[in-house]
Amino acid sequence: MNQQESATELSFEESTRRLADIVAQLESGELTLERSLALFEEGVRLARTAQTRLDVAEKRVEELLAIDAQGKPILKPFDM
Repeated sequence: MNQQESATELSFEESTRRLADIVAQLESGELTLERSLALFEEGVRLARTAQTRLDVAEKRVEELLAIDAQGKPILKPFDM
């Protein structure tokens, strides 16, 4: 499994934990330039994947809270 695949397979919570770990490693100042760059690239992928998941969740919440002109909930199927 490569880094790009692992970013999409991690849960949101796992992604944020990994991002925190990456930040700590980068802030340590003890990494080589190459390792720092690799971790930064992984972090960007994780952040983008996590943001996409947040966007999908926000859209779902908006759909669940939607009401029509008569004040009735608007129900429609949701595809992830």
